[in-house]
Amino acid sequence: MSNKALVPEAKNGLARFKNEVAQELGVPFSDYNGELSSRQCGSVGGEMVKRMVEEYESKIK
Repeated sequence: MSNKALVPEAKNGLARFKNEVAQELGVPFSDYNGELSSRQCGSVGGEMVKRMVEEYESKIK
């Protein structure tokens, strides 16, 4: 799996979304996140995916 965005123009939007979710979850994200646990990072990524799926599902109904 690649870490590249499929749509390069969406990179900034995804970064803003990631920071928004991290802030809501109380995870201190920054440019370097080496001090964070896998659980913390995974919770942010998981929540992002959950919200994106919910948004997509609401649009197709």
